[in-house]
Amino acid sequence: MFLDKDIEQIYKKGITIEQIKKQITRLKDGMTHSELIGAATIGKGIENYNEAETEKLIQFYDEKLKDLSVLKFVPASGAASRMFKFLFQFLNKYNPAKESLDDFVVKPSNVLIGTFIANLKAFPFYDEVLNKVRECVADFNGLSRGERCVHFVKTMLDEDALNYASLPKGLLPFHQYEAVNVTAFQEHLFESTLYATSGGNSNLHFTVSEKHHDLFNAELLKIKEDLEQKTGTTFNVSYSYQKQETETVALTAKDKVYRNDDGSILFRPAGHGALLENLNELDHDILFIKNIDNIVVANQNREVSKYKKLLAGVLLEAQEKVFEYLHKLDSGNLTDADFQLMIVFLRYRLNVPVNVDFEALSNSEKIDYLLQKLNRPIRVCGMVKNQGEPGGGPFWVKDKNDEVSLQIVEFAQIDFSKTAQQGIVYKATHFNPTDLVCGVKNYKGEKFNLKDYVDPEAAFITTKTQNGVEIKALELPGLWNGSMAFWNSIFVEVPLETFNPVKTVNDLLKPAHQVS
Repeated sequence: MFLDKDIEQIYKKGITIEQIKKQITRLKDGMTHSELIGAATIGKGIENYNEAETEKLIQFYDEKLKDLSVLKFVPASGAASRMFKFLFQFLNKYNPAKESLDDFVVKPSNVLIGTFIANLKAFPFYDEVLNKVRECVADFNGLSRGERCVHFVKTMLDEDALNYASLPKGLLPFHQYEAVNVTAFQEHLFESTLYATSGGNSNLHFTVSEKHHDLFNAELLKIKEDLEQKTGTTFNVSYSYQKQETETVALTAKDKVYRNDDGSILFRPAGHGALLENLNELDHDILFIKNIDNIVVANQNREVSKYKKLLAGVLLEAQEKVFEYLHKLDSGNLTDADFQLMIVFLRYRLNVPVNVDFEALSNSEKIDYLLQKLNRPIRVCGMVKNQGEPGGGPFWVKDKNDEVSLQIVEFAQIDFSKTAQQGIVYKATHFNPTDLVCGVKNYKGEKFNLKDYVDPEAAFITTKTQNGVEIKALELPGLWNGSMAFWNSIFVEVPLETFNPVKTVNDLLKPAHQVS
């Protein structure tokens, strides 16, 4: 039972009591695992293209681009704190008065800090931090090496210094060109000029936390004019926040709604699946989706970005045929040969198994069936070869209605207690780098309501700790997982070089983030 103050709190967030009850039921019933029936591999759900085919598809996209409204969508609300986890541990564990730095870093558990210290000068922020620490610490050069490293790290992280850990990841110095630091945010603006610019305009949308909005705006104002002059591009940048109505409740170990100290209900952000609401509000023909931390230095980006055009070319070519078929279905003037062409296209181009006895259907039933299967949002997703990276990948999945589809499945959605499911995962050849191009308008030019294509069964249940109490938390179906479960999907192999995320600060030492 909810108290009056609970009901008021719930409705203020734009949530209904019915939604809360469904969340509670799902948390109590437990998570529904995906039923994998096979890994998607080359020729069985993943396409690959040779150089000539790639260039042809890129040219096709370039020719169509002038008539399209294109936007790059970048989830960018993540804080940088996780990048510095091992640096916080260093500050907690290391005492320069009791141990030399050399003795500390050679311990197997301290390999990350050893790498960090050995390569300090290669980080883009090295000069900025060093100048700041010299301002704040008297006789810095006279300190021991261990003491200098402690002060260096503190200056990076402390709230009264540079406070990197509290910044959004997108506003950290990621790269350096001729002694000038450049953020991931700026690199995404530059990258958009390589594949998502039409008529001299680049449209970008960043999802940010509300508390960081002003920081992003300040960075944009600082770099916009110079970048527009250098690239000959006008940047149209917009922002949105994760909506309050997408937040979810949590339960205690005894299946009671978790409450804050003041008695109010704890509402938690519901993961990146909540961003479907933000994506759904954007009115463009083509949407590119890429995470804020997956960005490389400019000279390498020119090569990497051609694969975004490849994905877009694949999308437009498939979409053109879908629209042609849908208009023909509307006309009602179809032959048996037309029906067969559409079924083959559905099976082998859009990866949609046909589970009905299609030949036994009447003509009107065939038309209805094909309209329902073809008239959906389309996504083309880049897939890279497995390199032992954690995270989701492309699989063939069977749902509760025995419908088979091509999906991106996170490991958290898989029941690893089942040997057969384990075996399918171990045979997987590719993983998902979160590199998508989406067609979100139908053949009449109308925007799809993306919320109509979500699989609510694909929600995540995770165990968290809140004020020392273990809770069960609910996350909405992931943006490129269950939130796009009922889209038509095409997976395309792209080179590993297109995947360069920065999960820890040491990732900035990799060649993709170093200006040669």
